[in-house]
Amino acid sequence: MYSIEHFTIPEIIEKSSRHYADRPALAMVGGKPLSYAELEPRTRRIAAFLCLLGVRKGDRVAILSENRPEWGLAYLGVSRTGAVAVPIMTDFSAEQVANIIEHSGSRVVLVSSRFLGKIEAESGRRTIVSIEDFSVEKAGPGCASTPSQAEIESAAAAFEEPWIEADDLASILYTSGTMGRSKGVMLSHRNLVYDAWAATIFVLLRRTDRLLSVLPIAHAYEFTIGFLIPVMHGSAVYYLDRPPSASALMPALAAVRPTIMLTVPLVIEKVYRSSVKPALEKMSLYKIKAFRPALHYMAGLKLKRSFGGRIRFFGIGGAPLAADVEDFLHAARFPYSIGYGLTETAPLLAGNKPGRVVPHTTGLPAEGVDLRIGDRRADTGEGEIQVRGPNVFSGYYKDPAQSAEAFTPDGWYRTGDLGVIDERGRVSVRGRLKTMILGASGENIYPEEIEAVLNSSPYVLESLVYGDHRGLTALVHLKSEAALEYAAARVRDGIEEAEAAAERLERSAAALLEHIKHEANCRLAAFSRLARVEIQAEPFEKTPKQSIKRFLYPGKRS
Repeated sequence: MYSIEHFTIPEIIEKSSRHYADRPALAMVGGKPLSYAELEPRTRRIAAFLCLLGVRKGDRVAILSENRPEWGLAYLGVSRTGAVAVPIMTDFSAEQVANIIEHSGSRVVLVSSRFLGKIEAESGRRTIVSIEDFSVEKAGPGCASTPSQAEIESAAAAFEEPWIEADDLASILYTSGTMGRSKGVMLSHRNLVYDAWAATIFVLLRRTDRLLSVLPIAHAYEFTIGFLIPVMHGSAVYYLDRPPSASALMPALAAVRPTIMLTVPLVIEKVYRSSVKPALEKMSLYKIKAFRPALHYMAGLKLKRSFGGRIRFFGIGGAPLAADVEDFLHAARFPYSIGYGLTETAPLLAGNKPGRVVPHTTGLPAEGVDLRIGDRRADTGEGEIQVRGPNVFSGYYKDPAQSAEAFTPDGWYRTGDLGVIDERGRVSVRGRLKTMILGASGENIYPEEIEAVLNSSPYVLESLVYGDHRGLTALVHLKSEAALEYAAARVRDGIEEAEAAAERLERSAAALLEHIKHEANCRLAAFSRLARVEIQAEPFEKTPKQSIKRFLYPGKRS
């Protein structure tokens, strides 16, 4: 990789276009790739076009689109004008989208046809531009007419980038957190480019690497690690034209044969529990412990083949990974890496290299990132993880009070995560400060750890734990046919006659819930055992990172 001098996104465009000119850069799966040589002229043209629409340095430009090469081109074009990109998650409702556009003061919205309906309220108030072909859909105030192709070409030829400093604002990212309050995170060019550069201690990409992008690029995790880093290293990024369901993902994996993938824990947990684990447990040899290491390794090879056969870095982040799933990945020698970060830190704070992961830790801090534990408990060493470094944001947009609260008096960012740092500097995240439950005798109870135990049950799809005056309660969303499977298992194991099992199934699922509670409590410390397990009939509502929106459920309403 080339050297980084200015730590701005326009510097990345210029150097990558020159250093990797003949390499493929961005493409849809099955489509013709855009080369690195095309990045500079294409983004120059977009920047010139935006300037003709009245965009100037410091203005905000919103981007609302599914993952596609034009998304990256749009972001890079916005950056070259000195304007501030406002990526918007496509999962946001029309009302949320309108609020973000209004709060950010975006004067132009770059939108794909798929999501044009979400910005109907903005018609006439902003200039709406199609991200597919960068043509004006509707002109807003200050945009008297649509530039002609000749005018755009002339402007592109004469375009001069404004001087952009590393500490100039590059993006405002609006979070959709588990606690329910969306905030505009202000990230500078330095924040983003430095974080991408610092991550190379965990994964050094090559020009020949291929990344299949399945996470939303509007999120900091995918943008920095799945877009900026590949562009900085001359790697190719491929996008799906539909949600990454199994039917869409499997052909894409076969076509791209990616060497790099990024995902959230939910994806690999589903694969393990629905496919890998049942296959292992059906093998008679698996019951003999001496054979398990070899069987795990063979299962790991099969899992690698299912992801195209050439994976050398499988990044997992955005939420904690279930312990049993990580134990399998580690035993199977699968090339996974655990990362830890937040939108406010652009996002990566700590990580691991594949093959050097210490299970149940999020690894070592990234280059130049300082971590410490604040308000440490003397008995456990736990406390809030706090951070400082070039990747840490400057504050929340138009919210000085929240910005001030986010930092300690001596300037460290309060992550809101509870964890420990061992003697070698490795970070282990225990849970969120706001979700921690204080036990009757002062114990710190982390609902995320209890949920991981519950989710390992063959009957539970997902769960949420909360505490109140009655003790700890778990809401569980059961797998389809879970109660029927439970009754059949009791008959098979000779616990009940078929007729009795059928009657029990007809009466209620109480026996199954009691079984789930008993199995979980056998694996939990006494102070974190469940008093009740209740059914959550519908799937939990989630953030784009697939974390449950806790504020919508009992015990965590805010």
